[in-house]
Amino acid sequence: MEMVTYTVRPGNTVYAIAQFFGTTVKEIAEANGLNHPYTIYPGQELVIPIEDIRSPRYYVVRPGDTILSIADRYGLEIENLLALNRLENPNIIYPGQILRLTK
Repeated sequence: MEMVTYTVRPGNTVYAIAQFFGTTVKEIAEANGLNHPYTIYPGQELVIPIEDIRSPRYYVVRPGDTILSIADRYGLEIENLLALNRLENPNIIYPGQILRLTK
């Protein structure tokens, strides 16, 4: 089992983090000694136990994200990311927008 360090962002929940990484709330709570796993805060670093490290299929744009930063984060070519999402202007994305990362 691999361990990944994740920094909690505003709006994150342990459940959502577990879903994103394909693990469970219980496993995250145990790996981090969380007595109350539903009480986390932005900036907190959590160790996430995961079976298989791979890029997610979708990504929800967050404030401050750019196409370049998302492509860099997941090792994607900008042109492929634009084509997958039928984006004509790489400068126009918005928080909450869901982008496809893979076919």
